[in-house]
Amino acid sequence: MPPRDLVLILLVCLTWAGNFLTSALALREIPPVLFTALRFVLLAVPLLFFLKRPAPGQWPRLVAVCLLVGVLHFATSFTALKLAGDLSSPAIVLQSYVPMTAVLAWLVLGERFAWRTGLAIGISFVGVLVLGLDPMVLDRPAALVMMLVSAFFLALGTVLMKGLRGLDAFSQQGWTALISVVPLLAASAVLEPGAIARLPEASWVAWAGALYAAFLSSLVGHGLYYVLVQRHPVAQVTPWLLLVPVLAVGLGIAFWGDRPGPRLFIGGAMVLGGVLVIALRTLAKARLANTRTGREAR
Repeated sequence: MPPRDLVLILLVCLTWAGNFLTSALALREIPPVLFTALRFVLLAVPLLFFLKRPAPGQWPRLVAVCLLVGVLHFATSFTALKLAGDLSSPAIVLQSYVPMTAVLAWLVLGERFAWRTGLAIGISFVGVLVLGLDPMVLDRPAALVMMLVSAFFLALGTVLMKGLRGLDAFSQQGWTALISVVPLLAASAVLEPGAIARLPEASWVAWAGALYAAFLSSLVGHGLYYVLVQRHPVAQVTPWLLLVPVLAVGLGIAFWGDRPGPRLFIGGAMVLGGVLVIALRTLAKARLANTRTGREAR
């Protein structure tokens, strides 16, 4: 990557890492399901102008992806963040969606992977178990389980997303926001009674967290990521995203009071190491495919 794009990918990583901190602050006042709904309400407003209709026959898949990612993934992710009480473990455990995606792509799409990728998947999952033995995580096991559930929903949504055609990043985000708002508000009314009525009492810190999640994390972060994957292969950009949990751990130690122990660092290194191997193997396969295509073209 040229230096300009390296700066952009670092900005994306910092923006997404910062979302763990600002969202955790907001979740002190706004319950997680309502916070997710608020994020999408704010995000839907500017993205209404960029919406494109999906291709014929794509609606069922689009609705499924939006519900999996927008409703189930984000609601459980923010719930896990609130339950955890720290930033480090949720940021790392969320990365388990990468090996989960590889396994689901094999089961659902029939995509094969070599033994090295299989070994990396195994190391990542064992890393989650090691991380779960850290005292900071053991104190709140429900948060670990909830984040693993959230990662599964994201992985399944990512696999189904591969079948979507003709939608750019902004259209996909816009449809996710629009389709997710009503189910999230309904779920909040049932699971978080009175939360909507108390929303006007939220401080500027909570509203700033919602605005950050909607505009900086989603609009700016995903917008810049979309620009980067237009310029470079996705497999070349993906390994850099491992900086997100690393930066989030740093923010948690600096501003949230996280005190991760050796098990979290060892387990985290195993999770991220496995994810890195999967990303590099994907990059190697993409380069090999491009080389073969180039030879055939000659």
